[in-house]
Amino acid sequence: MINPIIFKSYDIRGIYPEEINEEAIYDIGRRFIEHTGAKRVAVGMDARISAPTLIDSLIKGLNHQGADVFDIGQVPTECLYFSVGFYDFDAGIMLTASHNPKEYNGLKMIQKNQEGINIIRGKDLLLDIDLDGFEINNKSKVEKQDIWEDYLNHIFSFVDINKIKPFKIAIDASNGVAGTAILKMKEKLPVEIVDLNFKPNGNFPNHSPNPLMDGSVNQIVSAIKKENAGLGFIFDGDADRVFLIDENGQMVSADIALLLLAKYFLQKNPGMAVAYNAICSKSVPEFVKKWGGNPIRTQVGFVNVREGLLKNNGIMGGELSGHYCFKDNFYLDSGMISFLTLLQIISQENKKISELVKELSPYAKSSEMNFKVEDKDAIINKIKEKYADGKQDFLDGITVEYDNWWFNTRASNTEPLLRLTIEADTKDLLEQKKRELSDFISNN
Repeated sequence: MINPIIFKSYDIRGIYPEEINEEAIYDIGRRFIEHTGAKRVAVGMDARISAPTLIDSLIKGLNHQGADVFDIGQVPTECLYFSVGFYDFDAGIMLTASHNPKEYNGLKMIQKNQEGINIIRGKDLLLDIDLDGFEINNKSKVEKQDIWEDYLNHIFSFVDINKIKPFKIAIDASNGVAGTAILKMKEKLPVEIVDLNFKPNGNFPNHSPNPLMDGSVNQIVSAIKKENAGLGFIFDGDADRVFLIDENGQMVSADIALLLLAKYFLQKNPGMAVAYNAICSKSVPEFVKKWGGNPIRTQVGFVNVREGLLKNNGIMGGELSGHYCFKDNFYLDSGMISFLTLLQIISQENKKISELVKELSPYAKSSEMNFKVEDKDAIINKIKEKYADGKQDFLDGITVEYDNWWFNTRASNTEPLLRLTIEADTKDLLEQKKRELSDFISNN
């Protein structure tokens, strides 16, 4: 029996080998084919220690259920997405646990259909699929597929290399798979790169594969200052998330980086929609409207942002986790397209990043705060009553808006936590409301 805990809302993820192992991956591979009916499946993997044996089991399960497998190797997750979108594959599976700690592994899964590419959620495979009685297919094949030339042509099509200035930039690949891609891009780029942690290492010896964890940016901040670099970028473990670091070593909030990208894409595609999630700064919809775009507010989670794009003729979207997705990238996320586009944007703006950020950050905003609580729903109901004089909506948890401040409280799907985000017109008001809401949640 497979541990059902690994079947998440968006993907499959668990601790190796206690929750996810070779036997489970083999079975999931067979389930995937029964669910999708795919005949030609692309597979890739990130740099995790457990990846080589797990990918073998995955391929075996896919083969035994009748699918031909095309192995694209150790690559960023977005390379798997590209492969399914660009080649004649029916579906794709990426073996990755993204930014989770080293003991995790998992699967991100997609399928091509008439409308485009569909994300297969982990819970979609937590079905009563009876694999007993199915004959093992020994005729299916496995082939290696080199996607790099086509993939690089694709991501470079988003920018004009001649408009990128010869910056000195620091890049931290977090010992994931970003370094492999950057090294292949390096010849075309006019920039000088100070590279950090480019060698893939599933032990993640230098810092967490999650750029938002405490201490993750310490190395790149030091490198920017020591090398006098103009800016920096840090990627997560599977390179689908990227964060911009300014010339002073300050991480740029991902919703502000979203605005930099949105302005660029709206100039090229006037009037189109830009998707953002419910905990982004209210400056996002304000600037998108100012630039003639249509802001689409969604629930938190990349899958939700993507759905907002698909339903509203969107050109691009993003969220605070550092995911940015693009219509011309099969509506899927790409850390490398974001990286290249931000390089061109910053080159053309001819200002320091800190100056650009200040222009797009008229408000004071907190990072997301977490509170351990026993009864999440009860506290949300009390918040609803206490702040009944504000404008309330329930797109994702509860958002309450006033003239000079707003907040969102939502329950974690997986932990006994309430998550709180606050934004105000001034820093003093922000600090006041942080104390007020923190005390209220903690004392109830």
